[in-house]
Amino acid sequence: MQGLTRADVALRIDHGLDNSAQLPASRSLRAIIRANVLTLFNGLVFAAFAMLLVLGQWQDALFGLAAMGNIIIGVVQEYRAKRALDRLAILHSAPATVLRDGTEQVIPGRDLVKDDIVVLGAGDQLSADAVSLGDGSLDVDESLLTGESEPVRKSAGQVLLSGSLVVSGSGFARITTVGLETFAQRIATEAKRFSLVTSEIRSGINKVLKVIAWLVLPLSALVLNSQMIQHGGWNAALASGDWKEGVVPAVASTIAMIPLGLVLLTSVAFAVGAIRLARLRVIVQELAAVEVLARVDVLCLDKTGTLTDGRMVFDAVHLLGPEEEFPEWRDALECFGATQRTNATARALKAAFPPRSAQPPLASVPFDPARRWSSVTLAGASGVPRTWLLGAPGVVLGTAEEARGRASALASSGLRTLALVLAEGNDAGSTGGIPSPAGASPVLLVTFRESIREDASATLDYFREQGVQIKIFSGDDPRTVGLLAGRLGLGGRPACDATTLPADPEALASCVQDNAVFGRVGPHQKKDLIQALQRKGHTVAMTGDGVNDIPALKVADLGIAMDTAAPATKAVARLVLLDGRFSRLPGIVAEGRRAINNMERVSMLFLSKTAYATVLAVACGLLLQPYPFLPRQLSAVDGLTIGLPSFFLALLPSSRRYVPGFLKRSLSFAIPAGVITATAILGVNTYASLSGDHRVLTSRSATTITLTIIGSWILAVTARPLNATKVLVLAGCYVGMAAVMGLDFLRGFFLLEWPPPDLLLVSVLTALAASTAVELVGRYVTRGNHGADVTFASGRREGSVRAS
Repeated sequence: MQGLTRADVALRIDHGLDNSAQLPASRSLRAIIRANVLTLFNGLVFAAFAMLLVLGQWQDALFGLAAMGNIIIGVVQEYRAKRALDRLAILHSAPATVLRDGTEQVIPGRDLVKDDIVVLGAGDQLSADAVSLGDGSLDVDESLLTGESEPVRKSAGQVLLSGSLVVSGSGFARITTVGLETFAQRIATEAKRFSLVTSEIRSGINKVLKVIAWLVLPLSALVLNSQMIQHGGWNAALASGDWKEGVVPAVASTIAMIPLGLVLLTSVAFAVGAIRLARLRVIVQELAAVEVLARVDVLCLDKTGTLTDGRMVFDAVHLLGPEEEFPEWRDALECFGATQRTNATARALKAAFPPRSAQPPLASVPFDPARRWSSVTLAGASGVPRTWLLGAPGVVLGTAEEARGRASALASSGLRTLALVLAEGNDAGSTGGIPSPAGASPVLLVTFRESIREDASATLDYFREQGVQIKIFSGDDPRTVGLLAGRLGLGGRPACDATTLPADPEALASCVQDNAVFGRVGPHQKKDLIQALQRKGHTVAMTGDGVNDIPALKVADLGIAMDTAAPATKAVARLVLLDGRFSRLPGIVAEGRRAINNMERVSMLFLSKTAYATVLAVACGLLLQPYPFLPRQLSAVDGLTIGLPSFFLALLPSSRRYVPGFLKRSLSFAIPAGVITATAILGVNTYASLSGDHRVLTSRSATTITLTIIGSWILAVTARPLNATKVLVLAGCYVGMAAVMGLDFLRGFFLLEWPPPDLLLVSVLTALAASTAVELVGRYVTRGNHGADVTFASGRREGSVRAS
């Protein structure tokens, strides 16, 4: 082999057939800022904010702080994800030894070109896809890419994937694919695609905001028109300068309809959850991921590195004849364990058969993947050297059909099986030669299995109790995966061989629905299986640690990486278990439930405000009534009955199992509660307007008192069941309002005053009547949600789950 000439290399570089192509960067910081700032929602909010500042009404512009907080949290969160993706690297572009102009040269991996001949030896990593050449024998570790835990034997004509590592052997390979088209770079390109985790809370809030965004402008114009008429009409208001007093209430109606605090509080609740999980050694790379695991109904697991810890452990010894014939077999196994320490199988032997004496063997031959066996030579009881061989049954058992059949049966059950044979009279090992398995006597079979993580079984039991389906996807042999699944209580049906999966999407969805364990699963098959589950309506979490898991982690509703995961895998995962403890997952579920259950309560408060603000805007605009609040007055009531209490409610413990339908349940209470509240406020406002001796300031003070009483009762209904903490929160609401009305400087800031006795009495009685109606609505809605049965998209009922 002469390899390419210098001219060949230059020609390929000119045609772009070199390995130097770089992955495109993820979204720029400018694009992230633009996406978070330039929205219709923000445009409305900041237009109102700017208008109040221009009018000198900074006291009414406090809502701008919440809007700025939403933007900052969104930009920071997405920028952190961008930085993680930009650091993503699957290949380290290791040096490569190539044949060029008939000589060996060492070049950087990025300088490889198509058709280069590379020289491979133990420890080399491929920087591009290639095909094996010649008669060389290579054992290649592809676990990072395919999930196959055992090294793969490669012979001439077989494909070598970029990113794989040569474990042993030597040979040549021809580069077939370079740059962004290589296997590893295609995975990396997919990994760098920016996406946000699917959050039901965030999606529900966004739906509400989209509706409000289209209602705000026409309703604000309607309110503005009514306020101008209150000041004598447009011409008179513009001529006298009273138009400013009409604009401020119109802005109040606009801002009241937008649940600004709900967006901010959602981010804060997720951030607090992330901080709590950090104490459990769990890194949250996207805040909304805290919520998602509470909604997961299918958990997909990679085998190696997730359910197993990567170690091989001794299973059993299976004698192939009377033990009296070969009494020294135990000494032989002890010696193999002591002399082959770099081998995972030998380490398992050493743990099972610790050496009882320090006497070294007369000779030993290390394991070689080409021979597929190793040997030790011991001094027998009679002083005659005896050579023992341990290796692949198909090689060392020769023609012993009965022993080969038994070995095949054990291997078929998923156990790693080796055979121990005695080369009687064959003392080549003691004289420096290489012994031969020809004519050796079968002694025993020894089996090994993968070591399961100590916390795996209990954690899977927890998820099964919670109605979460478990699926195992592995690149290993289906028999091996099936054996592991049986030990974890996932037996029943044999493991499915992914190479036989149907191509039709519907047939694939049915197959993954009906089976729990899959072997020989390729990287993109994992992705296809997860997408099939999602088409069935499932919320899917995926755990993994290899590069081969990246496509699946990317499309899953929640991707979870273990501590042993490749850096690229950690970059795309939403959660990273730093200590690799599988048992952390129930804690993440609990934190997610706390977040989503409490945010459901809090959303009822904010959406009730949106509902009453929308009804007020329509009614005041059509009835030509003065708008009953200034922005600062609404800020005071919102802070006391919604804003501050919601911070406490959002952080309280809640382990109730989540039932899908967050937005529907929230609106089923918020809309009627909002209509009741708006009706009461309109009643008080109408009474004050019909009484000619009441000023606008007085009527606004009366409606503020009415709204505070009703708002506090809405808070009480949504906070149930009450405990000491919640009672203190409610008490703080009343104390705060008493302070606002009782302290002169606060009354002056919020432009409030005590109403006259008749108006105060009407305000209180109306508020109490409305609170009673809210109480009835709350009880009706709560009773309607009790005992709701959860039915997953598959149609399988998962038991009764209380929704309150």
